[in-house]
Amino acid sequence: MKVAIPYEAGQVFGHFGHSAAFMVYEIEAGKVVSSTLLPTNGSGHGALAGLLAANKVNALICGGIGGGARTALAAAGIAVYAGVTGSADAAAAALAEGRLTFDPDAVCAHHEGHGEGHDCGSHGHDCGSAGHTCGGHCGG
Repeated sequence: MKVAIPYEAGQVFGHFGHSAAFMVYEIEAGKVVSSTLLPTNGSGHGALAGLLAANKVNALICGGIGGGARTALAAAGIAVYAGVTGSADAAAAALAEGRLTFDPDAVCAHHEGHGEGHDCGSHGHDCGSAGHTCGGHCGG
């Protein structure tokens, strides 16, 4: 099984659609057996699902993610484990061992009407907060 995690400085990067790289972990028999850094080369939003599918990724562990990205990943047969923060290595190990804590309803949420170039954590509210939608900005 191959699991991708949006990656920055060893941590799960919180904004799927703006990730500069993914750490791709190979999991066998309940253990992480290897990891490889996969740069996105500037790909964003919907193109990331294709990048992951082309690299034979089976699952994605992430923080916030928009509805459009979820749809694209589902169409590619990639399972999504959202709402995860902290160490990417620890998250991959937790998934391998069947103990990953995640939020299946976590989304990348912010006020509508923002231009590109924002970061989902900069608006003073948490992903998934009531009354906010991602639109096309955070991975969708």
